[in-house]
Amino acid sequence: MAPRFDAFGLIATDFEATVDFYRLLGLEFGEIEGEGHIEAELPGGSRLMIDRIEVIQSFSEYTPPSGGHRIGLAFLCDTAAEVDETYARLIAAGHESHVEPFDAFWGQRYATVMDPSGNPVDLFAPLSKTDED
Repeated sequence: MAPRFDAFGLIATDFEATVDFYRLLGLEFGEIEGEGHIEAELPGGSRLMIDRIEVIQSFSEYTPPSGGHRIGLAFLCDTAAEVDETYARLIAAGHESHVEPFDAFWGQRYATVMDPSGNPVDLFAPLSKTDED
């Protein structure tokens, strides 16, 4: 049997703030416990894992990247209005805007917010005919 994709892993510069950020996006994590690793099951059965830098460094020679982000995540919203509402909620919670919501030429309402570790998180929804009018 071939290997199967199972999980995304984020190494957090601010563990608690990163978990809170993804909770604002609707992911459900258990309680944060001492070790600095937490997971949320994603639709379709894969997982998002978040780890403290120290946890990764305890078993790997990890050096945080410099010069830009190394991963981007995207969240599908049901409507263009939900993109705007989610974006506003994240910005109100103190997270950094990267791209304000706009109607993209490829037919989506689109925005980007940076997570606490500097990873871009896209919010998008297909534009309906009424959104485009």
